[in-house]
Amino acid sequence: MANLNKVMLIGRLTRDPEVRMFANGGKVAKFGFAVNNRKKNSQTGQWEDEPVFLDVEAFNRGETGRTADLIEQSVRKGTQIFIEGHLRLDSWTSQDGQKRNKIMVVVDNFQFLDPRQEGMGGGASGGPSAGGARMGGGTTRRPAPQDDGPDEGMPPPPSGRGDEEIPF
Repeated sequence: MANLNKVMLIGRLTRDPEVRMFANGGKVAKFGFAVNNRKKNSQTGQWEDEPVFLDVEAFNRGETGRTADLIEQSVRKGTQIFIEGHLRLDSWTSQDGQKRNKIMVVVDNFQFLDPRQEGMGGGASGGPSAGGARMGGGTTRRPAPQDDGPDEGMPPPPSGRGDEEIPF
């Protein structure tokens, strides 16, 4: 039976990364992340954003893994990034004895989408000041996407049709 556990998200940090060191020298950076689901309001006919809030972890893995270091040095609350990772179930027992579960996103790679801010710390490869460096699994350069306003990320309507003719 085949299995696939992969997520790709574009969103913004909802809080600054919190970094913890492990006794073995490893490091984890934890942060909040928000993405939007777009849906059409059947009452008004307007597109609305429905936020989804996630907890994310980035680790330094292996001898060359520096993902947690790069997150710690380069991103802050409000920064827009692309995350490629996988889901992990976090389970624990609360102080009142209740069993709790939470789905976490674990970062495998990430990419800056916002232009770098001065004073935001070092980068991975000292590349151009605008983002675009893919981190964690090789380095590629891509231009940052342009903000097209409220319909960002939505495909254009089919030719010859307006929004009022789309059946959803």
